[in-house]
Amino acid sequence: MGFAKWLTVLGAGLAALLSGCGGSDDDPALRLTSYGLVQGTNDAANGTVSWKGIPFAQAPVGPLRWKAPVEPAPWRETLSAQRFGNACLQNGRIYGPGANNTYDGTIASTLNTPVGSEDCLTLNVWRPSGDASGLPVIFFVYGGSNISGYTADPVYDGAALAKAAKAVVITSNYRVGPLGFFNLPQLKSGTNAAEDSGNFALLDIIQALKFVKSNAAVFGGDPGNVTLMGQSAGAINAWALMTSPLAAGLFQRLAPLSGGISLATNLPAGSLPTLNPASTYLTQANALLAKLLIADGSAADTASAQALVASKSAAEVAAYLRGKDAKLILSTLLASGLTGSGPIPDGTVLPTDPIAAIAAGRYNKVPVLASNTAEEGKLFAPFLALFGGPPGFKVSDATRFNMMANYNGDAPTLTEADILDPAYLPSDAPTTGWTAKTRLLGGIFMTPSRDNVLNTLKTQQPTVWYYQFNWAREPAPWNTVYGAAHAFDLPFVFGNFGPSLFSNAIASSANRPGRLALSSAMMASIGAFARSGDPNNEALGKPWQPWPAKLIFDATPSQAVITTQ
Repeated sequence: MGFAKWLTVLGAGLAALLSGCGGSDDDPALRLTSYGLVQGTNDAANGTVSWKGIPFAQAPVGPLRWKAPVEPAPWRETLSAQRFGNACLQNGRIYGPGANNTYDGTIASTLNTPVGSEDCLTLNVWRPSGDASGLPVIFFVYGGSNISGYTADPVYDGAALAKAAKAVVITSNYRVGPLGFFNLPQLKSGTNAAEDSGNFALLDIIQALKFVKSNAAVFGGDPGNVTLMGQSAGAINAWALMTSPLAAGLFQRLAPLSGGISLATNLPAGSLPTLNPASTYLTQANALLAKLLIADGSAADTASAQALVASKSAAEVAAYLRGKDAKLILSTLLASGLTGSGPIPDGTVLPTDPIAAIAAGRYNKVPVLASNTAEEGKLFAPFLALFGGPPGFKVSDATRFNMMANYNGDAPTLTEADILDPAYLPSDAPTTGWTAKTRLLGGIFMTPSRDNVLNTLKTQQPTVWYYQFNWAREPAPWNTVYGAAHAFDLPFVFGNFGPSLFSNAIASSANRPGRLALSSAMMASIGAFARSGDPNNEALGKPWQPWPAKLIFDATPSQAVITTQ
C-alpha cells in the first residue's frame, strides 16, 4: 500500500472511531479494510455477520476493459456493504442474474439478452457471530460455463456454510464470456505478459485472492489458510490457478467440484476436454471482431472485415473495441454462435499444458478435495446431439425455468414426458433411455478429465481426496430428469434449500430429514478440510482414504448414507 493511500485509510478509520463508530467492539459489522471502513449486517438471530459488494478492483470499463484488474481507490466515507454488487455483464441464461441480480421470474424473460454490468468486481464475506479469529477461509468461485454466473445467486449465500464450517466464507464476482477471456493480438501491449494472456477472469480471481490475503484477518480469517473452492467453470478456474505461478501463496487448499483442466491431447480419443488451446480463443476473438465490423456496416463480409483490420494499427483496433457498447458485443457474439469461453493456456498465467506442468511438479502444491456428481450428464441435454439424437429436453429453457419455479414437491403434477424428448423415454430403458444416454455423456466429459488430473496429481502428492454426490431423492419427475445431476450438490454444500433455480425441483417434506442430514455431513467435511487439509471428521462415521478411494455422499428420505468405494 502506498503512503498516501495508507494515510487516507487511516484518516477514515480514525474519523469513524472519533465519531463513535468504534469498530468491531461496538458494532461487529463495522470493519476497517486496507481500503477503508465497511459496514455490513449483523444477523444476530441467524448467528452470522456479512459484508456484501466490497470492491476488490476498479470497474473494468472504458480504457480498463480487457485490462488486468486495478486496485480500488481507498474510500474516505464508510462503505455500505449490505447489498450484493452487480453481476458481471453476460447473456441471460437460466443460471444467470435476470434483470434484478437475484433469483426471480425475470431470469426466464431475459434469456439470451445481456444482463448485468461491466462494473462488477466485488466480493462478499460471511463469518460466524462472535469474536473468534484465525478462522479458516473458504473462497468460492461460481460456475456457469465461464459465460454466466453471479455471487448474488441465493444458492451461494455463505451464512449457513460459515456457521457449520466455523469459517469465513467469501464469494467473488469475475468477468465472464469475451470480457473475461479474450485472445486478440491487437489488445496486447507487449509490456505486461499476464495482461496479454487474455485471461482477465483468472486475473480477477487472483486480485480478489490478494484482497483476501491482505484483509482476511479483518473479518476474523486466517490469511495463511485459504481454501480455493469452485464448482463447474469455477472448478476449472480453480484448477487453472493451481498451475498458475501468479497464484502462488494465495491459497493453501483446493476444492474443485465437477471440473477439470485437460486438453483434448491429454485425454482418450472421443473425450470432451475441459480446456481448449489458446488457438481456439484466437480464432474466436478474430471472428467476433469481423462480425462486429460487419454488423456496424464497416465491412460487407468476413474477407473485407479481415482486410480492414489488417489496414488498421493495433491501437486503432483496440480503441474500436473499447468504444463498443459491451451489450452489443455480447449480442453479436451470441448471434454468431461464438459463445464458448474458458481459461487460455497462454504460458504465463496458465501453462500451455497444465497436466504436463502438474506431472513435472510445476504447480502450487496444496491438499486437494475434488468431487463430481453421479449423473453429471443430466444437466447437459444439448450435448446428446453428439450421439446423433435430439437434445434431451423438449421444452425451452424459459418453460423449464417456469416449470421448476411453479412446482410443488409435495403435490407433484408433472411427468417425464412433459420435459424429456420422446426419443429418451422411458427414461430407464437400458440403452436408449435418458439415464443411459446421459451416463454415456458423463463418461466422455467429466470422467476422463477427473481421472486425468487426479491420477497425475497423485504422482506428485498423497493429499488428494475425492467424493461422489449420489443423492437423487427429488420429488418425481425430477428424481429421474435430474437425479444427481451437475450442480445439484450446491444446495448441500452451502446448506441452502430456499428459493433458487433448482430448489423447488429438489425439496419436498418427505426428503427433508435426509437432505438436511446429508448437507450437514458435507459441510462438516468441507470445514474439516478447510481447517486441516484433511476432510476426515466424526460426522462421516468412517475413515476417508485418499484417491483413488471414493467417498459416496447419499441419503435416504430420513438420514444421511455415507459409504466408501
